[in-house]
Amino acid sequence: MPRKRKRVRPARAGGVQRGTGRELAGRQLFLFNALPPECQVYCFSFLSDVEKCRVALVCQGWSQLMRTSRLWQQADFACLGTFWGWEGALLSGARDHERWKERVENYAYHLMSRGASLLVLRASFDLGDEQTNWTQFLLRFLEGVNCRDLEELELNWTLNPLEPLPTNRQPSMTQVGMTKAGQVTNFQTLLERLGPVSPGLRQASLPFDWSERSVQLLTGFQQLKCLELKNFWVFKGVCPSSMHRLTRALPNLKRLILQVLIPVRDLEVTYTLESTSLEFLDVSQSRGLVFNLLNLPQLKELKIRKTIRGIVLNTQTQLDIQSRWPCLYTLLQEGVPNLRTLNHHQLLPSWQREADGDLAEVLAQACYCIQHSDTWLL
Repeated sequence: MPRKRKRVRPARAGGVQRGTGRELAGRQLFLFNALPPECQVYCFSFLSDVEKCRVALVCQGWSQLMRTSRLWQQADFACLGTFWGWEGALLSGARDHERWKERVENYAYHLMSRGASLLVLRASFDLGDEQTNWTQFLLRFLEGVNCRDLEELELNWTLNPLEPLPTNRQPSMTQVGMTKAGQVTNFQTLLERLGPVSPGLRQASLPFDWSERSVQLLTGFQQLKCLELKNFWVFKGVCPSSMHRLTRALPNLKRLILQVLIPVRDLEVTYTLESTSLEFLDVSQSRGLVFNLLNLPQLKELKIRKTIRGIVLNTQTQLDIQSRWPCLYTLLQEGVPNLRTLNHHQLLPSWQREADGDLAEVLAQACYCIQHSDTWLL
């Protein structure tokens, strides 16, 4: 005789089911709403911003919890461009551009209305855009949220994710220069505002113009541990004293990534790096960056690459220039005693006394001196 199937009672609204204590224990129910509010908030903190907004629609209680400032610790304006599949400087129509700006405004209002307490800020705005004035937008946003605990800043202040198709002819070099100058001024205004409200900033990634004012403002972030400075403009030179001053003025800096494109007019300029705390240095994306002194006693890993720019020089001019450039191997021997890895090559304990075959090959790809660069192209 077939066994009669037991009828299962439907669940009540709110996730509570009927039944005896033994039956409930057998079903291994977990009553989320029975948790303290602090525990519920902690669970919700693992959700993305979009998921949190969906959770807020479930019930009035969860909607109230979603207004907890600790749940909104990340402001990622850069990700809004992915709504249209943006993965770079994508040109778009004016309509898409306006939709993107509206989305940015709504996102900012959403975070400010919840009293967001930010740990991370990511944004990509052209601060030279006079029509939209993204500088004032960011300043208003920083006033509307709590940035006291901000630890990570990723800011591309030279580009909008979605740019409308150009309607007029290409701008002249004079117009481009004026636009770049406006971007730098607005960038400095933003850094000046961030300094007092985000004293604990630990990680930053941004284009950098290397002007004295920008260096002064950046050195105000004394807690920086990881810093990535990208190239700002190919025609913008870098003053050696500015680079030297920046690295010396950040006492807690552990990781530094530099993308510096040295203009041809500064071919003979060399640079100094000094830091008592730096452990990782990557200048492999730089072009024409030649060092005359490295004083990095704690450095353990270095990434550096020589770039041949195709500059044609006669033999005498080439020798005159290269004779002023010290050998990278000598600089490492004298100023980087704790180096362990060079361009992913694990150094032997005896690397300071003699360069083995592998190290010699790495130096040939990284050093600009006469010994390691015998080509007539620089």
